[in-house]
Amino acid sequence: MGSVGLALPWEHKLLAVARDGERRVESGKGQAETVRTSEEPPQDAAVAAACLSGNLQGYERLYQWQGKRMKNLARNLLGSPMDAEDAVQETFLKIQRSISGFRGQSSFVTWTFRILVNTCHDLRRSRVRRKDQVNEDVDSLPPHKELRAPGAHPSLRMALESALDRLSAHQRDVFLLYEVEGFRHAEIAGMLEISETASKNTLFQAKRNLRSMLEPPRSSATGAI
Repeated sequence: MGSVGLALPWEHKLLAVARDGERRVESGKGQAETVRTSEEPPQDAAVAAACLSGNLQGYERLYQWQGKRMKNLARNLLGSPMDAEDAVQETFLKIQRSISGFRGQSSFVTWTFRILVNTCHDLRRSRVRRKDQVNEDVDSLPPHKELRAPGAHPSLRMALESALDRLSAHQRDVFLLYEVEGFRHAEIAGMLEISETASKNTLFQAKRNLRSMLEPPRSSATGAI
């Protein structure tokens, strides 16, 4: 599995998780809370109605309203701007094909991001299969042609990306949706088709696992001989 390329400069958020236990990350909190309270149901309903009617301007409004947020999430899930673009484009195609199935049981944004997350998972699985095939080809090379990874010490960014990538897909999804994209647990529950309690518990587990991976190893105290 490839490392997750972070689309936003939020390394300090993960470090806050490692330092401060289960306390919610403070840096950028104001911005996240603004996102949580800025969604306007009338706009959600208007965009949904336009898309349901087959009005292409509805999809344009959806892209202008949520396109950047969708790309950020896709980039964080897939680690590649190009893959993120593909995922968002594929998501909009899926929305157009399945718009008649939208029943309004959740917000239109929640429904849209559920499709996006599933699309990203499909792309990740496809990429892993391709990577496994490449690894098999590399393993078949003669010894003198083996590829060697550079021995440079990983940077902080690489360490953070690696830690996030080592989470389960479910924990990574909840962490990114909540801490980075600013969705509420009720919205995440709708996107991932889980309960709010499960979303909260998964976030707790993700933070705990990240903290254990990012904390410096504790050296045992030894007395002077």
